[in-house]
Amino acid sequence: MDNRPEENKPAPKEDAGKVLLEEVNRPAPEGKKRRSLGQFALIPLLAIVSGLILGAVFIALTSQEVYAAFGQSIGAGFAAAWRTVANAYGALFTGSIGDPARIVSALQSGEPAEIRRAFNPFLESLVTSTPYIFAGLGVALGFRAGVFNIGAEGQIFIGAAAATFVGYSLKGLPMIIHLPLAMLAGALGGAFWGFIPGWLKAKTGGHEVINTIMMNYIAFRLSDWLLTGPMKRPDSFNPISPTIEQSAWLPKFFADPIRFHLGFFVALAMAYVVYWFLFKTTWGFDLRTVGANPNAAKYAGMNVARNTIAAMALSGALCGMAGANEVLGVNHNLAMAFSSGYGFDSIALALLGNNHPAGVVLASLLFGTLRNGATRMQVLSSIPIDIISILQAVILAFIAAPAIIRTIYRLRAPSKAEGAVTLSSWGGNK
Repeated sequence: MDNRPEENKPAPKEDAGKVLLEEVNRPAPEGKKRRSLGQFALIPLLAIVSGLILGAVFIALTSQEVYAAFGQSIGAGFAAAWRTVANAYGALFTGSIGDPARIVSALQSGEPAEIRRAFNPFLESLVTSTPYIFAGLGVALGFRAGVFNIGAEGQIFIGAAAATFVGYSLKGLPMIIHLPLAMLAGALGGAFWGFIPGWLKAKTGGHEVINTIMMNYIAFRLSDWLLTGPMKRPDSFNPISPTIEQSAWLPKFFADPIRFHLGFFVALAMAYVVYWFLFKTTWGFDLRTVGANPNAAKYAGMNVARNTIAAMALSGALCGMAGANEVLGVNHNLAMAFSSGYGFDSIALALLGNNHPAGVVLASLLFGTLRNGATRMQVLSSIPIDIISILQAVILAFIAAPAIIRTIYRLRAPSKAEGAVTLSSWGGNK
């Protein structure tokens, strides 16, 4: 029996798991919340601005007109550079958002067909952004759980193949049953393709980066084999699948050639679901805790292996839905190389969006807008379409190295706690 005075008795030991949970769940002070929100938005915004500035430099350097003008005089050269950049970005804007003059004229005319054509560039940008949202959410969810899902592109292909098979093989079903089944098939296909590297990481210690990259190549070759064999359209010499039944098509809101469809709103709904799951549920909290510090999570009683597998499967499911969206909403069949790199771009989107669903949606809209407007920029301004890829790469570089942005714009360095949050998404605290 301890007869020591009460003040001399050692304080009882606190459970480490309980302390961890309390620290993570403790609400931040109001001032700190505002600072975190500012940091969340400011760095990506400045990265985009800096990328546009460097993009303007590249545009000027690739213009023969600018070189010819500099041969005359320095003033003529700078004037030509300004004119070239303005024309290029103007074409990019009108190609992705629409011509303001045409929009005003269409609204004044009141003709529905003319209004739809005037807004079609903007609607097409939303169509391009939709698979980005799905895939970006998948990669961001994986990063939140501390796993690197580099296999989004392969999961997109498998999800598209599964959705396509259900779409054309099941006949006579009403849309209310057929369409959800096809979307579910795409999600399950992607989830299975994400489950494999997740299980290998949890049970064997195999690094998910290596495994997901290898799974990409398996998915590509498997899709090629399916399109030249079991899933090949019988009446076609080309490697393409049969056309999906119309009961499995994602409904369009306007007549052809406008392609805007229901998939965009499904993607927004999934963004909200992912937000609710990550930040409002116990399971989401477990995933984030495992991503922040797997050792502490294990000490707190969380099953690290199970959460790792679940994170990869859920990430793959979202990427599979990106593939299903493309075949059910846009192409209505599966063809070789149907994806233009959505899975690889999604890694940049997750970074640009700071691994937050709202940030991913905004980043996806940006990338979709840039990609949609790139073709018009090339046609009207004779600017290589690769400039857009360079622009995206520069923005990603600034996001991945925020110290450059802070140095350029003389921003304060983040606190240790803020830095830990950023690193935890990449498993930096492991």
